[in-house]
Amino acid sequence: MFEVLETDGQARRGRLQLPHGSVETPVFQPCGTYGTVKGMTPVELTRCGTQMLLGNTFHLMLRPGDQQIRDLGGLHNFMGWSGPILTDSGGFQVFSLGDLRKLDEQGVVFKSPVNGDKVQLTPESSIQVQGNLGSDVVMVLDECTAHPATPKQAEESMLLSMRWARRCRDAFDRGREESVNPGAKLFGIVQGGMYENLRQVSLEGLLEIGFDGYAIGGLSVGESKEDMDRVLSALLPLMPGGSPRYLMGVGTPQDLVRGVALGVDMFDCVMPTRNGRNGYLFSHSGVVKIRNAKHKNSQRPIDDRCECYTCKNFTRAYLHHLDRCGEMLGAMLMTHHNLHYYHNLMAQLREAIETGTFRTLTRSLFNDWNNNDESV
Repeated sequence: MFEVLETDGQARRGRLQLPHGSVETPVFQPCGTYGTVKGMTPVELTRCGTQMLLGNTFHLMLRPGDQQIRDLGGLHNFMGWSGPILTDSGGFQVFSLGDLRKLDEQGVVFKSPVNGDKVQLTPESSIQVQGNLGSDVVMVLDECTAHPATPKQAEESMLLSMRWARRCRDAFDRGREESVNPGAKLFGIVQGGMYENLRQVSLEGLLEIGFDGYAIGGLSVGESKEDMDRVLSALLPLMPGGSPRYLMGVGTPQDLVRGVALGVDMFDCVMPTRNGRNGYLFSHSGVVKIRNAKHKNSQRPIDDRCECYTCKNFTRAYLHHLDRCGEMLGAMLMTHHNLHYYHNLMAQLREAIETGTFRTLTRSLFNDWNNNDESV
């Protein structure tokens, strides 16, 4: 299923084989919350370099409903995307509901943000929903540990997630043949907050259960970059070398480079798409805030080095105009650019690992970001 093809330091160049195709790693996955990456058709996603998408279990089970998607042939058929899809378990969205949820050993009960109905999500129902969606990678239901958390709070949360992981494993194995995608893989999620010892206990418990891949959850929830790097530096060397490592919900281009340097294979984040829709654009020289008045008459592309459709055909002045007018084309073009930038960054990292030039590339990237930042 997963093969490490080359390494450079701790950075890994690999290949992940899934029912809907192979994925070259390290890889970034755009978020397709409602069965769509906002503003992007499947053709455009492929054109800008997307290999694999993330679908949102929580939102799709509420609208249009996982059974309807199953009846229509699964999420791939429903949204017209032929490549691999990873679905999250719904745990993070439930975590973000705050007072609208009630959590216990069985699972979590929450009020639907769509119509106010009471909904229960358990490890078993999360696996069933993801089976109906037909994703290639299924995630266990976990509780995303709040930040900040005391050691006792983090431990209780982590142990609950571990018990849920066991139930997810059992439910996945029982229902495999009834799934829309019987060849799907199941990933466990390491929790434990900012405490390295709890992260180790969580990983050891998940390894005992056994999963096809291992994700790192509970980061990018408000902690400092130093805390994130500390946790990753302690945890990643302990993770099995022959399994894919997935850092959930991260992050900025700088976060991706640091994560790859530490041995992460997979990432997802709403940042490139959400920021693109809001005129916050990534480039080799830092962030371009297209709403700033200085771009009103600029004939430059977003990024002089970028080969994406947006940069080859449109100026900052035009994008500034579209954004000021609220035209949907502006959001589409800027989303396309940001995703192209992220995917091209990952392609550069893959090539650098293959050629043994990873450290040289990362020095060059950070030098450009630090010395040419346009985010003013």
